[in-house]
Amino acid sequence: MSKQLGAQSIRFEKPVYILNSGSVVGTKEGAGPLGKKFDRVGKDDWFGCKSWEDAESTLQKMAAETALEKSFLEAKDIRYLFTGDLLGQSMASSFGVGSLGIPTFGLYGACSTCGESLALGSMAVEGGFADRVLCVTSSHFASAEKEFRFPLDYGNQRPLSASWTVTGSGAFVLGDESAMNSYVSDTTSVVSQGKRIPRARITGITVGRIVDFGLKDSMNMGACMAPAAASTIQQHFQDFAVGPEEYDRIVTGDLGKVGQRVLIDLLKERGIDISKNHMDCGIEIYDESQDAHAGGSGCGCSAVTLSAFLLPQLEDGAWKKILFMPTGALLSKTSFNEGKCVPAIAPGIVIERV
Repeated sequence: MSKQLGAQSIRFEKPVYILNSGSVVGTKEGAGPLGKKFDRVGKDDWFGCKSWEDAESTLQKMAAETALEKSFLEAKDIRYLFTGDLLGQSMASSFGVGSLGIPTFGLYGACSTCGESLALGSMAVEGGFADRVLCVTSSHFASAEKEFRFPLDYGNQRPLSASWTVTGSGAFVLGDESAMNSYVSDTTSVVSQGKRIPRARITGITVGRIVDFGLKDSMNMGACMAPAAASTIQQHFQDFAVGPEEYDRIVTGDLGKVGQRVLIDLLKERGIDISKNHMDCGIEIYDESQDAHAGGSGCGCSAVTLSAFLLPQLEDGAWKKILFMPTGALLSKTSFNEGKCVPAIAPGIVIERV
């Protein structure tokens, strides 16, 4: 049976297990509604470093080490590393998890990089090219502001449509059937009824297309990314022959309040209504009192929310199946200054309860 499904999707013949994960965030995220759910919260956003970029590298390495520790693995047990961030030449990853010495695939999907890493990592595992992989991504508010907008000292004003880049990193250990059996049979730690269980399983993906609606406002990335999310959701439903009711939640990465409204309206125009079960990580991670404007964004936004909030819902049985869809705005300082539009992409990952 072909694993290719429809125009853009893959249905796995064998499930890929999320053995465990780690989440590390900054002070603002720690003070938010999900604060107590993260594995580690920094005492400050410097993470003991002298630059914002080094701080991001440090929190990314902390997330990777946390995921490995919770999986009772060492770096040498990982076949491949899939990693990326928002900075030029993916420097947060190079100077962060590069020191782990794992054979590495460097990725860039902007804020959708968590989805890209999970998609490619799960394909490697399901295809028999790796027994275990590690997927890591990160973002940092201050390093992202310097990279894409203005250094913090400039004190520029942010419109209400703008989002707040999450300071955080999420890491996920994926494994095949043999890795899962090894993980479950090791009784050195009691997790559930005398044995460990994987956090969830990945059963399919829909690869996103680059979608450009001609928008140029980098301070309204939710609106820029919503068309890409709508495109992937529509194609996913067609490829898998399902509708919104198939999922307990359809979760986008960082559309925020503005992008969420655009997404729902775009899909309603196409005869699809996801308003009852849509959720956005950028809306969940901050509350109204935190002055995040439209919500959270950045590579770390969807990654830490998946690890700390979404996976526990599957583990506890509150949900059985979600469509996880990080969203990414594919712009740079150069493209913006040359007057280019802001294209976007959104990969979809089917995650189910074990």
